[in-house]
Amino acid sequence: MENYSEIKYLEAKRKVKQLKGFYTHATVYVLVNLFLIARKIYHGKSIFDIDIYWTALFWGIGLLVHGSSFFLPHFFLGKDWEEKKIRDLMDEELKK
Repeated sequence: MENYSEIKYLEAKRKVKQLKGFYTHATVYVLVNLFLIARKIYHGKSIFDIDIYWTALFWGIGLLVHGSSFFLPHFFLGKDWEEKKIRDLMDEELKK
């Protein structure tokens, strides 16, 4: 039973680390894009010019993918896919 508790703790610790990574990514995204947009506006670009938003747009797509990997992990591979795959790999290792 103690081993099960330790596994759950390590899993929770891994998830917190992933969440921290996403929050860091989101914070850097906001700060860098605010700076880039403000700099382009300062140098004479119109706020309605689409050219000042390309970096934010494409990076935002990457941020959405990063967030979905944490908040929607079972969307593509099913609810218990990860645990099942771990058990399968451990079973294979025991057979060797």
